[in-house]
Amino acid sequence: MRKLFFGVLCTALFGCTDQAPNKVNDKSQGLVYCAEANPVSFNPQVTTTGSTIDIIANQLYDTLISIDPESGEFLPELATSWQVSEDGKSFTFTLRDDVQFHDTLYFTPTRKMNADDVVFSFNRLFDVYNPYHFVGDANYPYFQSIGLDQLIRQVKKVDEHTVRFDLFNAESSFLSNIGTDFAVILSKEYADQLIELEHKQDFDQKPVGTGPYKYREFLRDNLIRYYRHEHYWKHPVYMEQLVYDITTNGTSRIAKMLTKECDITAHPSATQLTVLEQRKDIEVEKAANLNIGYWAFNTEKPPFDNTLVRKALAHSIDFEKIMQAVFYNNGILARSMLPPSSWAFEAQQKMPTYDPEKAKEYLKQAGLEGGFSMTLWAMPVSRIYNPNARKMAELIQRDLRDIGVNARIVEYEWNTFIERVGRHEHDSVLLGWAADTPDPDNFFSPLLSCTATFSGKNPSNWCNPEFDLLLTQALDTNDMEERKYYYQQAQKMVIEQLPLVPIAHGLRFQATSSDIKGVSLRPFGGISLAEARRD
Repeated sequence: MRKLFFGVLCTALFGCTDQAPNKVNDKSQGLVYCAEANPVSFNPQVTTTGSTIDIIANQLYDTLISIDPESGEFLPELATSWQVSEDGKSFTFTLRDDVQFHDTLYFTPTRKMNADDVVFSFNRLFDVYNPYHFVGDANYPYFQSIGLDQLIRQVKKVDEHTVRFDLFNAESSFLSNIGTDFAVILSKEYADQLIELEHKQDFDQKPVGTGPYKYREFLRDNLIRYYRHEHYWKHPVYMEQLVYDITTNGTSRIAKMLTKECDITAHPSATQLTVLEQRKDIEVEKAANLNIGYWAFNTEKPPFDNTLVRKALAHSIDFEKIMQAVFYNNGILARSMLPPSSWAFEAQQKMPTYDPEKAKEYLKQAGLEGGFSMTLWAMPVSRIYNPNARKMAELIQRDLRDIGVNARIVEYEWNTFIERVGRHEHDSVLLGWAADTPDPDNFFSPLLSCTATFSGKNPSNWCNPEFDLLLTQALDTNDMEERKYYYQQAQKMVIEQLPLVPIAHGLRFQATSSDIKGVSLRPFGGISLAEARRD
């Protein structure tokens, strides 16, 4: 029966055709992950969408260093060691000499990774003379939103396996950002080949990395297929193939999990957990995750440029109802922009509470006692920080009606949604953020800094020089108590100004077939299937 099932699966997902030279005849050779959305790109440098990062970052690429999810310590990856200058402005990395890039149908490497690849990968982000800088509209949202492109003065090759980063000024979060899923090392040799072929646009869509899997094909709205990287430097890769089944509908993903079409499914909702937990052949994992789900206002548009209006809208929300109807109590009501597990967290005494009368009073003070109309954008995918944005939007819509505000819910396909929010076309939007590092700056600079506004990643379109100064002061020191003080001031300012309303911190769920091992949830960053195996 199992073989018969896999025969069907093989045709449907693994595509056992002449296009696949390594046919999969046994499910032990592969793993199927049911994903919730198509990837925006195959290069983490050019996107921040969580669904894309889950699919591409840890599977196709490696970074110089990583961050231990438990201790927060920096760990060697492609760099075996690193030294920091006394003034904190120079970081020198020693690279491994045994790392091979992917050998694919479209690229055959002739050398191993070296300093040229590291210099190329980071120069692309900030050097306008780099031949790939403007490929893809020169949009590097994560790096631009945290100002890394403005921080790095130069990346210099010291010798074949030594690279030095020189910064304009010391910044305490530099190593954390170098350890994120976005700071991947790309092949300069592949980039040069595409220039010769005049196919530079392929660079972000036909990836070449050093990670445990290598790209094979992408059929939009259907599947993505990776093959094992036979020469992966870090450890054996157990799975011959890794297939992402693109299933945007959450109910369909669970159905595929129950019928064993999926080995792992992304983001099951809280309402589906009971069904999954009843199955002995499925393991459901819940984990705390550094994230925040929020309602952001476009502060450049009236009347949302008025703090009184934002306070009125914030006090109209019945937060407890949202926690019950959207999170099914599998989340934590936000008491700040930061989750309680962050070392800089401070519960805010002035957090908005459900108080329609206070909301009406704020509207009156703003001269809008007669109400107004607005749009409320709801993302179409389930995420850790908001498992059901449509449901949340409907609840808020009803609450707003009680204070005389008419909200129209707006939805688009996920990639279109992100693009239009980035162009600040919305009045307000339900979105969120899952952290890439445990550093508190990861919650503030990418979402609320002025540079994030310029890069289209600040959904509030809020640029406050005083707030930015707090972030800069926090980054200018390595004294943890000083940093904590500045981040606590930043948390207060967010609640006082309310460019966005923090709503909840969600738990991350994952359903995995019980015979799949080596996959675990982490408190930050994307999922890694590098060590997945079938027992």
